[in-house]
Amino acid sequence: MGSMSRAFILIAMVACLTSVAHAIAGQATFYTPPYVPSSCYGFQNRGVMILAANRGLFNNRAACGTRYRVRCTSGTRAGVPQPCTGRSVDVTVVDLCPGCNPNQVDLSREAFQVIANPDAGRINIDYNRI
Repeated sequence: MGSMSRAFILIAMVACLTSVAHAIAGQATFYTPPYVPSSCYGFQNRGVMILAANRGLFNNRAACGTRYRVRCTSGTRAGVPQPCTGRSVDVTVVDLCPGCNPNQVDLSREAFQVIANPDAGRINIDYNRI
């Protein structure tokens, strides 16, 4: 029984490390309503826990409907020095952010404020596909 417990713990640890290894470091900004029309869904309302993706992530609409877990890791040099709330937020890709740099995403204001103080404007993040 002891070796089974150790094996289970080892498998759980590897699974956790694999999840962390796939996190993408980037930055997030936010945009405000109206959130429709969107590039993916036109005038269909997809709620407020949403994300507009950079061109590479968006991949010509291939990312539409993809879900990501986003976590604030720190503030940038400008803005609020310690903006992170310590929480993460799950969002759905609904749009393209044409002005975003690679590994930058644009969250809805509601999603952004779950993970950071909106006064920061721009934050450093990790995000993973879920």
